[in-house]
Amino acid sequence: MARVAFLVDEMFEDSELQVPYDAVRKAGHEAVIVGKSAGAQVTGKKGTKVTIEKGSGDVRPDDFDAVVVPGGYSPDKVRTDEKLVGLVREANDANKPIAAICHAGWVLAEADVVRGRTVTSYHSIRTDLVNAGATWVDKEVVEDGNLITSRRPDDLPAFCDALLRHLS
Repeated sequence: MARVAFLVDEMFEDSELQVPYDAVRKAGHEAVIVGKSAGAQVTGKKGTKVTIEKGSGDVRPDDFDAVVVPGGYSPDKVRTDEKLVGLVREANDANKPIAAICHAGWVLAEADVVRGRTVTSYHSIRTDLVNAGATWVDKEVVEDGNLITSRRPDDLPAFCDALLRHLS
């Protein structure tokens, strides 16, 4: 059983959190909502409310086997937390699966883990990823080593399949 960190803040894309979270749990893995401060409630773009289970100061990279970053506007807030960015960077250094969808590429760029890698994302952050050293492609899912990236909610089936393959 893998332990998977879901990095979340206000205005996450509801389906991009819920669908992979449910898939991870259904496959028998542990899903943990991680954000800036434990106990805080954050709200998705469509109104879904979730409670942060672990604050960024309460976790270490060794606590998790993989990291998932849902999209929406949440990644813009997640990337301002040095500890959450550090968690992504250290997970990458340990070659643990990191799955990022939609605008979550911002967190990957901030953690400097896309340089020399091939990724996808929501089209509006393509330039940000290219400027961070990535090769950007327009595909429903891109797997480059431990990095799994997708563009939008329509890509969730392929995104979840890739994530679960990496966890098994």
